[in-house]
Amino acid sequence: MNIAQLPAMQAAILQALQQPVVVCDADGQFVWANYAAETFFGVSSNVMSRQKLGDFIPFGSPVLSLLETVSTRRAPMTEYRVRIGTSRMGEEKITDAYASPIPEMDGLVALMFQERTMADKIDRQLVSRGAARSVTGLAAMLAHEIKNPLSGIRGAAQLLEQTAEDDESQLTRLIRDETDRIVKMLDRVEVFGDDRPVDREPTNIHVVLDRVKLIARNGVAKSVTISEDYDPSLPPVFGNSDQLIQVFLNLVKNAAEALEATAKPEIRISTAFRPGIKISVPGTAERISLPLEISVEDNGPGVSHDILPFLFDPFVTTKSSGSGLGLALVAKIVGDHGGVIECDSQPGKTRFRILLPIADRGAKTHDDVDEVHTP
Repeated sequence: MNIAQLPAMQAAILQALQQPVVVCDADGQFVWANYAAETFFGVSSNVMSRQKLGDFIPFGSPVLSLLETVSTRRAPMTEYRVRIGTSRMGEEKITDAYASPIPEMDGLVALMFQERTMADKIDRQLVSRGAARSVTGLAAMLAHEIKNPLSGIRGAAQLLEQTAEDDESQLTRLIRDETDRIVKMLDRVEVFGDDRPVDREPTNIHVVLDRVKLIARNGVAKSVTISEDYDPSLPPVFGNSDQLIQVFLNLVKNAAEALEATAKPEIRISTAFRPGIKISVPGTAERISLPLEISVEDNGPGVSHDILPFLFDPFVTTKSSGSGLGLALVAKIVGDHGGVIECDSQPGKTRFRILLPIADRGAKTHDDVDEVHTP
């Protein structure tokens, strides 16, 4: 019996699955693949039928051993967190691989892959937010007490500066400037302790991004080419425009700084509608859809894989003079908006992807409200 003879209903169910499913023989020869598998491996099922699993997965991969073991033992097995990536497939993927023999078809094994990328990154963000609260909770509590003596130190430095000689006045200015820098850092730390609900309204994300581009082109990204690929039909996001400007300006600024040694620096901002991503809201059984995707991509050297899993943790930075609070604050703002942020990076391509909820249909955007009130 050939798998092509499966009843139409069973075949339709397999095709409807979002998870990649393939059927292979004991030698790894592809026999069948669903639509999701075609997307996963980057080729059509017709091409796959002429090739083997080993042509797509690197030699020594646990998936190949899994296929061989299941075919020999005739018992289902699973491999968790397997790294799969070839030049043909593009970016490396982290998946759970489920293999099961097909009793009615001797020698054939069904393989299903479950990508772990989004789930892992959401989990890491939840851990990062917890770390931010625990680390900054004490700092926020002590910030007021620290600022009081700093204010006295700055005032004393100003008084000394009035009577100091030129060489001594440089030291008093240094005291004053460093005191101001510490106060600014404390202000940024205190933000993490602010649990008040974000004041949100329907907002045109393209208006936000245009504002970010205008600021960046006249400041942090003067020498960088900024291109955009927008979906003009994108519905409004339910957000705070000022905070969203802060988020994307921070991402563009980081990208511009990472491109300083790149010959042809370029930042690409894109928007798209991606239905299908839902997350649970803490404290309720509600699941929120996050169909709005905004990406900031650069062609810089990339982020070290050692740092990438902790990129949104507070005080983690790749800059010699960085505080490590910028991306942690970005993650907090995105989280306060009910969204998620992730980063994929390799040499020549780093992409930050933000997923946000849409505003209620029929609600007026911030721009529409302004137009109504304009005399």
